[in-house]
Amino acid sequence: MSLRFNFKNSSGLELSARIELPSNQKPAAFALFAHCFTCSKDLSAVRNISRSLTEEGIGVLRFDFTGLGQSSGDFADSNFSSNVQDLIYAAKALTEAYEAPQLIIGHSLGGAAAVFAASEIQSIRAVVTIGSPADPEHVQNLFQENIEEIEENDSALVNIGGRDFTIKKQFVQDLQDRDMADVVKSLRKPILVMHSPQDTIVGIYNAAKIYEAAMHLKSFISLDGADHLPSKKEDSLYVGSVIAGWSERYLDLSENEKLRSENQVSVRIGTDGYTTDIMAGKHALRADEPESVGGNNFGPNPYDLLLASLGACTAMTMRMYANRKQWPLEEVKVHLERSKRYDVDSDPDAGNKAQIDHIERIIEIEGDLDETQKKRLMQIADRCPVHRTLHGEVVVDTTLTD
Repeated sequence: MSLRFNFKNSSGLELSARIELPSNQKPAAFALFAHCFTCSKDLSAVRNISRSLTEEGIGVLRFDFTGLGQSSGDFADSNFSSNVQDLIYAAKALTEAYEAPQLIIGHSLGGAAAVFAASEIQSIRAVVTIGSPADPEHVQNLFQENIEEIEENDSALVNIGGRDFTIKKQFVQDLQDRDMADVVKSLRKPILVMHSPQDTIVGIYNAAKIYEAAMHLKSFISLDGADHLPSKKEDSLYVGSVIAGWSERYLDLSENEKLRSENQVSVRIGTDGYTTDIMAGKHALRADEPESVGGNNFGPNPYDLLLASLGACTAMTMRMYANRKQWPLEEVKVHLERSKRYDVDSDPDAGNKAQIDHIERIIEIEGDLDETQKKRLMQIADRCPVHRTLHGEVVVDTTLTD
């Protein structure tokens, strides 16, 4: 579940945020996410990482820093210190509305900001940096050729990632005044450093410096093959799953209060195309549509899931029957394909012939079975509960809830 969650920062400016909540339970803990320099909360990598955390029961607050994305204010008047303050006020707003965050995650310069904010937010129990510089001043490399102009004119229009931003002298000075090594050393909180050896924006040596400065407990994960963002779907999903697993050791996870019975299925879709999160009991699944129709191709489409349900039920029912009869059934393979076909019983003179859904099911059986046993197993296949449901009358009662 993704909810709008705007809040005001230390200057009274309204910052645009989203709260990501698990679809089938109340959050066991909350995390803050700090995005990269000049990025936004809606970066695909941020959404993917947040989704991985919610699948493990962790709620996530992601927001746009001052003057970025949908947040109010002028980016030119912001600086690294204001980013840290935005994180602190985000934690306050989250605490008032839900509960205090225990985990803070920062990407790129957001990673550095997360470290500084973690030193001031008492509720934070664990810190994660992703492609973070070892010192905030490193971000000057993005506009190094404009430094002289900024010094002389107090500001300059610089191009970062194909977009123009006004950088003021006070921004540069604020970066130079920050010593991250001392903050990391005195943090004394578990920290996970994630970095790609192929990162061409923030070199891997930054991860080494952060790791060296940190006191135990500290961990490092190499994101081999990933770029700085990380822009590939599989890379950002991997980052999220690793963070979820790593953080469980350090967070005070409350007993997950289920919003629905574990026998029920909960489904959630946000604004990220057609990507849909599914919780079937304790099991997380994902449905989607192909990229050709506007999806992200993160999972099978709904009809593929329907075929998978029929196939799984067919195989399980045959296995149960063979086990009960003690037949030497070694393996069952079920292949399914759905299509639309004209109804052969429809009126041939009708202007529009009716089409019906047709599912072709091909079953392979392995084992030392005679023809009588094989014939009986094929009869049993048609008796699987899902098969019978598809052939029976189904009533879906739908209600709207807040």
